[in-house]
Amino acid sequence: MTEPQSQDAIRRSKGFLGLVERAGNLLPDPVMIFVWLILGLMVLSTIGAHFSWSASIPYNGDEAPHWATLDNGVVTYTATSLFTAENIGRLLVDMPKTLTGFAPLGVVVVVMYGAAVAERSGLFSALIRSSLRNAPRAILTPCVIITGMVSHHASDAAYVVFIPLAGLIYASVGRHPLVGIAAAFAAVSGGYAGNITPGQIDVLLFGFTQEAARIIDPAWTMNPLGNWWFILAIVCLFTPVAWFITDKVVEPRLGRWGGSPDTELQAELAKSEITPAEKKGLKRAGIVAVLVVAGFAALALWPGYTPLINEDATGPAQLQPFYAALIAGFFLLFIATAIAFGTAAGTITSDNDVVKMMGEGIRSLAPYLVFAFFAAHFVAMFNWSRLGPITAINGAEILKAWDLPAPLLLVSVLLFSSILDLFIGSASAKWSALAPVVVPMFMLVGISPEMTTAAYRMGDSYTNIMTPLMSYFPLILAFTRRWDKSMGVGSLLALMLPYALSFMVAGIGLTAAWVALDLPLGPGAQVHYTPAG
Repeated sequence: MTEPQSQDAIRRSKGFLGLVERAGNLLPDPVMIFVWLILGLMVLSTIGAHFSWSASIPYNGDEAPHWATLDNGVVTYTATSLFTAENIGRLLVDMPKTLTGFAPLGVVVVVMYGAAVAERSGLFSALIRSSLRNAPRAILTPCVIITGMVSHHASDAAYVVFIPLAGLIYASVGRHPLVGIAAAFAAVSGGYAGNITPGQIDVLLFGFTQEAARIIDPAWTMNPLGNWWFILAIVCLFTPVAWFITDKVVEPRLGRWGGSPDTELQAELAKSEITPAEKKGLKRAGIVAVLVVAGFAALALWPGYTPLINEDATGPAQLQPFYAALIAGFFLLFIATAIAFGTAAGTITSDNDVVKMMGEGIRSLAPYLVFAFFAAHFVAMFNWSRLGPITAINGAEILKAWDLPAPLLLVSVLLFSSILDLFIGSASAKWSALAPVVVPMFMLVGISPEMTTAAYRMGDSYTNIMTPLMSYFPLILAFTRRWDKSMGVGSLLALMLPYALSFMVAGIGLTAAWVALDLPLGPGAQVHYTPAG
């Protein structure tokens, strides 16, 4: 065992990817990155206060935004040291409030309550297996790709269940199992920005977007559907791209598979079969899903009783309560369908099982809760120092002076997030740090928070499959070694690089074209934003 490991180490150390791996390994945990960011912010705020850094913009409101002064229709932000008595007192006295007031925390916990039951009841696993198990051989690859992008809703099950299952399915029809693993990994991780419907990641990222957008517009409220058309377009674009790469580039490179459907393979395939109880559960879950969606729609459409519609508003603002309620809608959909499935499949036998699954889901959030504590304080302290809006306003002035086209501005965000993704895998960690500057800056040059978020998430997706620092990379490597013992880090990176480069080109083209054509990003979400004043 020693010799192969040393060869893998030598292979990983070579070339650009080896440099990326070594550089990434030097980075601390994302939590500690925020600790250092907070310390650096405190020092920078003191410097800014000493030199009286400031920025001003026209403002139509009657009251000044948080942390600003209003004079003759102009709002001014002035840098304040985080070491002042007021800010030190705020930091210590309001520490619990700062955490609980962190917008992404509440939405993540609410959605996780339902998703945890859906995952632990076996609903997500059964959905994945049923969608792929009987896929026709001729269209097996696009079925794998679409299922992979949809499986983001299933969280860990997408990696733990779906990707190895794809390898098994390919082997069962006589195709190279590594082709199936590559296609599945490309869809689940490289196509992370795409999906057929919004889900947990939309809620999570827009939570950070909302906090950042309110620096400029205190009334801005997130719309979880704000990227729906964009993420659906990604599925439509990436599916044929990945299909071509899989069947015309990756599979010919691997050659014919020399294995055979042996006893062990047949046993593993048998485990992936949907049992009669699971089939019954899926039928029940489907019926319940229709009822939940219909019930939710009724609350917005029922004559004389529309709690999810703001009757006093006009235009898109009327739907704001409906968009805000979608967080609760995801929770109800997940938990109701999971209970319907679990009671039929035998995985839920009492209410205690549901409570236990919800508790296990929250325990799995422990690393996120630790991260959220420091991210919440970084975002809050960024606001207290006024450095966020000062940077955004001055940065926007520079961008206006350069007069760069909007597509180029958004592609720059996309490329920057993709570079960061090579070193920091967490999408929420990167966005929580970038959003307070990028979102308000782009709002001031007329680009909506939804469009900036869309560009970020595109850049955060395709590089997932071309860095060994991605958290699931070792797991995928283990899956490939089940079929080819010689697979190493470099081998897997070489296998996935065609997908990453193709997705990058397609993603940049889609983002630039979307802005140039000024297409709607989702219900009530546009590319452009009109600043106040």
